[in-house]
Amino acid sequence: MNRRLCILLLLLLCQIAGFAQVKERRTRSIQTDTVVYLPGGNLLQSDSTRIIVHDPTMWKPNPTKSVWLAALVPGLGQIYNRSYWKLPIIYGGLMGCIYAISWNNSRYLDYRQAYYDIMEDTKLSTNPNRSYNALLPAGYTIESMGGRSYYTNVLKEKQSTYHRYRDISIAVTVAVYALSIIDAFVDAQLFDFDISPDLSLNVEPRIYYDLQHDRQHAAEVKLAFTIK
Repeated sequence: MNRRLCILLLLLLCQIAGFAQVKERRTRSIQTDTVVYLPGGNLLQSDSTRIIVHDPTMWKPNPTKSVWLAALVPGLGQIYNRSYWKLPIIYGGLMGCIYAISWNNSRYLDYRQAYYDIMEDTKLSTNPNRSYNALLPAGYTIESMGGRSYYTNVLKEKQSTYHRYRDISIAVTVAVYALSIIDAFVDAQLFDFDISPDLSLNVEPRIYYDLQHDRQHAAEVKLAFTIK
């Protein structure tokens, strides 16, 4: 069980790491040394060599729609956002969680039935297929396990343990499902966010023009530490 929990935690970490994945830049560049204001107040951002223009005609996902799709079917929000590489992480995590729920629930039911049977039988059955006998380790008997009283406590503790593991697996499944919805929303919100690996300190002159009124708007010397 510990190994399965480690695998589930690893899948969760992979999902969280997906939030920080750098998106493909969805912009086009214009070579210039000037920053201008377009009619309507849209500012074209520039460094000393280019202006980054966000193309309004380019498709962008709707965050609200992405959330609803992700909530309706796990992974559908990622398909809508065109983040197909996340699908193996989401479905792998959910499949692992579902397997953990099924396996722990099966063991819980087995030990619960064995506990009920051993408490009900006034005389222990020698039938190897009887529930409490079927759960004995190979080569062991109830007497070699410490007697009826001790073995009954073992069955009760195992029942509680697998009941707890099943509940934990359900909680992890809900967490993975919730993370997939959150990821779809964040991914849609930051779909066209300009992320650059370059962190630099720039000193550069800039001139702003207002094309709507055909006049110089401002001039400045910029000292900027850029983190994108």
